[in-house]
This record gives sequence, structure tokens and C-alpha cells, in this order.
Amino acid sequence: MSEDPSFETRAIREGIHRTGEKEHSEALFPTSSFVFDTAEEAAARFAGESPGNIYSRFTNPTVRAFEERLASLEGGERGVAFASGMGAITATLLGLLNAGEHVVASNSLFGSTTGLLNNIFSRFGVATTFVDPADGQAWSDAATDATKLFFLETPSNPGMAVANIADLAERAHRAGAWLVVDNCFCTPALQRPLELGADLVVHSATKYLDGQGRCVGGAVVGPEALAGEKIFPILRSAGITMSPFNAWVFLKGLETLSLRMERHCDNAEEVAAYLAERLGAERVRYPGLSNHPGHALAKRQQSRFGGLLAFELPAGREDAFRFVNALKIPSITANLGDTKTTVTHPASTTHSRVSEAERQAGGVTEGLVRISVGLESAEDLKADLEQALVTAGLV
Repeated sequence: MSEDPSFETRAIREGIHRTGEKEHSEALFPTSSFVFDTAEEAAARFAGESPGNIYSRFTNPTVRAFEERLASLEGGERGVAFASGMGAITATLLGLLNAGEHVVASNSLFGSTTGLLNNIFSRFGVATTFVDPADGQAWSDAATDATKLFFLETPSNPGMAVANIADLAERAHRAGAWLVVDNCFCTPALQRPLELGADLVVHSATKYLDGQGRCVGGAVVGPEALAGEKIFPILRSAGITMSPFNAWVFLKGLETLSLRMERHCDNAEEVAAYLAERLGAERVRYPGLSNHPGHALAKRQQSRFGGLLAFELPAGREDAFRFVNALKIPSITANLGDTKTTVTHPASTTHSRVSEAERQAGGVTEGLVRISVGLESAEDLKADLEQALVTAGLV
């Protein structure tokens, strides 16, 4: 490769380590352990005195290839793969925080992330203050001497709030804290938080990185001093391990990531414009719409506006359910980032286990519907949305 290969080339060529069999596709290593030539070699490996594979809980060539490729795409020194996106977030919190420390987090996070901070880490003496992701001053005001971490999702799920990564990185560092950004919804094809000052990026590889809803996985990317020295030891000891097969699937997903994200964005922009016309732009949450409060910021820090959108229906859950049930193309599922368009009602699914107050703070109302726009024909999707709105008596 050239000295500075493009994103698309790295997405296909990075992390390839061919075996003596000279395979063209990346090799899959479905093995639990690895053999040492001598007892001395085994001792040196376990002591960290010589590189090489030890045990697939924390060293596997296929998983390592995925880690290297994703790290290259995000612009980070080190990637660490996990069994799920929530596994990656859990390991990040465990690696960076101690009892008695404090987190400032967006109040518009995935429901499981909010629950993890509120219901689990709070039991071990880690407190969290939730703030408006778009209000930079609120983040600074919430920070205390005990604050060690700012945690952010942008755009947020499902509220579609856009936060200023560069500004929050500066505020976090002034407070003596790290900034961790969940980049699941943009992927490095559209947004690279490390380049904007974030310290770590986390992913649910289950979503766009796979792109076809086949496997569950997660990852953390950042500098060696954080991802390697603080996060990797959690993986080694706790065993939140990505399977080699899943890593191989994700490697294949990364090869088409750039192409897929362009089509997701094209389709989502068309669908959002259609919904804005039919329902009113004020009801549609998509950063690509000019009336979105984060439109100008998203245009600066993202290359495109993404494939995820949400919109409000006036009468709450009853309207939302009628509409969702009338759709014919989208799959009713809480997953996103799939080639297939998916639809969900966040208040009763992804955010059903957080309190009503927390849902309201994050903009998760009873009338909110989230659509992850897939790769089908945009014209077919708009036609299906139209018939569903008519069938549900909403237009």
C-alpha cells in the first residue's frame, strides 16, 4: 500500500496476516488455545516477555485482525474487541473508574448504558450526573473534583441530539477527565471522534460495522496508554470475549462499510425529507434537516448525516403502535444499522427499563418512533410509510 492509503483501502487491506497457506480471505482461527514449542516459551508468553498467542479469551489472530482494521479506520493506536457493545462500555468504565469517582454523561443515551451507570456502577460508589448533550456549559457545571469521565453518544439514540465533540473534549480535559464517545451510529466512515479530541471511541459492532444483523460484538479504540494499558487488562481477566467467527464476520462488514454508509445516508435523507413534508419538519428528528438544532454542527464534524432518524406522532403510544403495525417493509426490531430497514418504539423497548423522568429528559416520548433506514429502494420505503400513515389515520 501507499504511505497514506485511503479509508476505503484500509477497510479492505488493514489487519491481513496471511498464514503459510496463502489464503486470500482473512483466516478464521476457531481455537480456544495455542501450542508452545517449549515450556520456556510458554513461560515467556505468560510473563509478557515475548509476543504471541496464549489463549483465545484475550489473544486470537482473527479477533486481532478486526481490532487492527477498526483502529486504523478510527485513527487510533489500539483496538480491543469485546463480546458486545455493552461489554465494551462495561470494560471501559471498569478500566477507567474507581470507587468514589464521578461520571458526567449525556441524558440521551442508549437505555442499557443509562441503566449500567444508574443501577450497577452506582452500587460500587461511582456517581453519574446526566446533562443535555448539546449544552456544553452544563457538562462543565456538572463536573466536580471527583469527575474522571465524560461519556457521550452523538448523534444520540433515539433523540438524535448532536453534541460538539471538540468542545466537550476541551471541557473534559480542563476538568481532569477523559472523553469517551460512542460512535456506533456514525461509524468512522462518517465521523472520527479521536481526531476531534476524544480519548476513546466505543462501538457496538453489532450495528453498522457488521451491517447485516448477523453477529453481536463491540470494540474500544484509542491510544495504547488507555485502550492497551487500562481496557485490555479488563478483557484479559473478565473474559468479555469476542468470538473468532464474529470477528471474521465483522472484518467482512468493514470491507463494505464506506459504500453502505453512503447508501444509508442517501436513503435516510430522502425518508426524512418525506416525513418532514407529511408530518411537519418540527416532528422529525434528523440532523440532515436544516431545522434540526444540530444541523450546522453535524455538517462540520460528520461527513454525512447518518442512517438513523426518529419522529413524533401526536397521540402517543396508541398512534405509534398503529403506525408501526401498518408498515410492510421495515422489520419491527430494536436492532439498527442493518441492510434491512428496522423500526421500533423506544419508550416500550430500548428505553423501557429507565425511569419516565429519564426518558423525558432524553426526549423519548410515548409518540416517538425510530427508524434505521436500510438499503432498500428509497421510493419503496416512502410508499410504505405513506400507506402506513394513511392506514393508521395519521394523515
